Parts: sequence; structure tokens; C-alpha cells
Amino acid sequence: MSSRTGTSGQGSNYEYVIARVRARSASLFDDDDYRKLVRMGTGEIARFMEETEYETEMNALGSRYDGVDLVEYALNRNLAKHFDDLLRWSEGALYDYIARYLRKFDVWNVKTVIRGLYSDAERTEVEDDLIRAGEFTDRRIEDLLNAGSIEEVVELLDDTIFGDTLAEAFDVYEESGVLVPLENALDRAFYETLLSGLPDNPEIDSPTGLYVEFLETEVDFRNLRNALRLARSGADIDPSEYFIEGGQLFDAQEVAQLSTNLDQLVSAVHESKYGDDLDQALSALEEADNLIDFERALDAALLEYADRLSNRYPLSVCPVLSYVLAKEREVDNIRAIARGREAGLGPDEIEQELVIL
Repeated sequence: MSSRTGTSGQGSNYEYVIARVRARSASLFDDDDYRKLVRMGTGEIARFMEETEYETEMNALGSRYDGVDLVEYALNRNLAKHFDDLLRWSEGALYDYIARYLRKFDVWNVKTVIRGLYSDAERTEVEDDLIRAGEFTDRRIEDLLNAGSIEEVVELLDDTIFGDTLAEAFDVYEESGVLVPLENALDRAFYETLLSGLPDNPEIDSPTGLYVEFLETEVDFRNLRNALRLARSGADIDPSEYFIEGGQLFDAQEVAQLSTNLDQLVSAVHESKYGDDLDQALSALEEADNLIDFERALDAALLEYADRLSNRYPLSVCPVLSYVLAKEREVDNIRAIARGREAGLGPDEIEQELVIL
């Protein structure tokens, strides 16, 4: 990630950055592309990508990797390049907004390392899944990859925004032996830091107000996902321990109450400001035997909500954040297709794994 620091005041260059983002958005894969890819073998997928905007990465890595490995390395390198470009282009408060948001990839990378240690995965397998688009330096990522235990990872992050929350969660992890407390601690630290220092009630159509609305929506969706997982699991867990401050849909007490009753939870969301946006997702939840369909519908709903905000406020941070989500979706979908084909899954099985709008 670029190391340049923006200011919290004026000087944001929205028009320039958004023009660049619109051009990048035009080259994103569409649903027809995904439907073509699910019917290809891994070699065909690689050749297809060589004729797209992934050409540079595919050619640069083609002498060292092939098949799914080539696709995955190209995806991760391309994603990091695009998000580093966002920071390189941006100035002022816009730079700060984007830099804060891209810390989500630090969360991804820490979770990936922790899961690798938990499952005794090979270092190369863990490194393949890392996305170097956050704030962590290459040196810190290398230190995390070299860690010999989860406790060492926690210690290595002591000087970051995750330090205190992760240290507390590690005690719970040692007692329970499950990763959920650690992963949730990372999410909470990220989202709560993301919203810290921003005004409580900014004007809704101001740059800060739109940024806050976007982030509050993402926190609401994250809390909804966690609440539904708890409601479906039937586990004896205090939902307030998994609540992320900063959203508008629930408070911690409501989450605790609604997590024990799926029907009430669905009704509460139907009646909220997200009711129309999540109508399809809620129908999927009511019809599904598990949460997977709902969570994909939830991801699609967040993408559509972000698109609406970006169309409503075209000269704001919203189109940039909408692009970040859309680019993530593209990379996740292509990775799922490549892995699915390598595992011998059929097109219909793979398509069920994708977030398609």
C-alpha cells in the first residue's frame, strides 16, 4: 500500500479519482463472463484471463505458475495494484477515507495466517491466499507468515489497532479452542476504528456523511450476518460479545434478544430501512436450509446498496467504495470458479458459490 498520508481537511480530488474509477469499473467482469468461466477448464480460464485486464499479471507470472496457482497469484497481484492506484491517485480526506477502508485486507491476512496455524497448513498455502492491499508492510506480513503459533501472531500485532482486542480474545480462544473469538475481535477492531474520529451526526449529503452512511450500512450487515449465524446455531453464546458498534439497525441488547428468535429477527429487518434492499435475501433465508444462500444474497444486497449510493451521489467517496466491493466480488468469484473446476465441480454447483447480482 502507498505510504503517502492524506489530510483530514480539504483538498480532496473527487472528480479526478471518480473518473479513473469509472473507467476501471467498465472493465470488471459481468455475470455473463462468470457463466462462461464456470464451463471452462482451468487452462481455458487462464487463457480467457490473458485476454482481459489481467493480461499483465498473467504474463508476468506465467513462467513460474500454471493452472489455479497462476490464476490465484494473478488475481491477488491485480487486486493489490488496483487498490494501491486508488491511494496513489487520491488526496486529502479522500485518501484518508480509502486508506482506512483498505485495512480490511489486513484483517483478511491476519485471519488467513491464524487459520493456517490452526489447521497446520503449509506456509505456501497460506501465502497464496494473502492479499497485499492493506496497510501492513511486506516485513510485517513476512513476520506473520513466519510465526510459529497463534500466540506469536497476537504478540506481533500488539502495536496495531488490533492489539488490545486481539489479546483479550486470545484468552477466550485458549479456553474454547475455536477461532471465532479471534476472528470477531479482528472485525470489531477494524470497524470500530474505521468509524472512530468521524462526526456523530454529519450532514447526510456531505462527503463525511456519505462515508459514514456507507460504513454504518456495512456494520449493520455484518451484525445481521453474525446475529443470524447465532440464531441458526442454537449455541449458548452471548450475542453482545459479537456485536460491532457503529451501525444503525440494532443495538447490542436488540441483537441479544433477536438472536434467539429467527422469525422475530427476519421481521425486524423487513421493517427496517433495509427491508426493500434485503427482500430477496430474506426470502432466500426463509427458504434455505442453511445460511450460505442468505449470506450470498446479503453480499449481493450490499453491492446493490453501494451502487445506489454511488449513483445518487456521483461526486463522493461512494463510487470509490462501491468499486472496491465490486472488485473484491470479481476476484472472489473468479477464485471460486477456478478452485471449483480444479475440484471437479460442475457448472451448476460452482454457480451456487458465486455472488451474482
